[in-house]
Amino acid sequence: MELNLIQLEESYIDKLTRIMERAFDEDTRIHTGKEKGGPDGYDNGNFLRKWGLHKDASSYCIFLNEQLIGGVILWINENNHNFLGNIFIDPVYENQGLGIKVWNMIEKMYPDTKIWETETPVFSIRNHNFYINKCGFHIVKTDHPENRSEDQYKLQKIMK
Repeated sequence: MELNLIQLEESYIDKLTRIMERAFDEDTRIHTGKEKGGPDGYDNGNFLRKWGLHKDASSYCIFLNEQLIGGVILWINENNHNFLGNIFIDPVYENQGLGIKVWNMIEKMYPDTKIWETETPVFSIRNHNFYINKCGFHIVKTDHPENRSEDQYKLQKIMK
């Protein structure tokens, strides 16, 4: 099994958008019962063009044995307080330990990181398991506790 991170380029956007759509829709179905759901533009390429190709983002396609299976968008800052914008893997490849392998690769790529931060919807219990139990993040804040459908957990991982 060969897992690689390749820099995101425009030529990957259409294929990666289909993967992102399947991943976000699957999470939404599991946790809310709705058929579709994700951030604005997740299903038409606009999200990846806006954030994945942003000049300040470090974005990668995830390949397994030369097959595109997902993506990750990072924000690497001069103060080494870095942000995981998102990470997603095609549902066909979920629950095989690939997400944690990708995360370990990212940590090795950015060894000067002092703090990693990310956020995830409160409803997404599988994400909580991944970030907290597998990757070592901790919940540090909620954004909209009065509105569960909009509430986001802010997570942080202090590196040693």
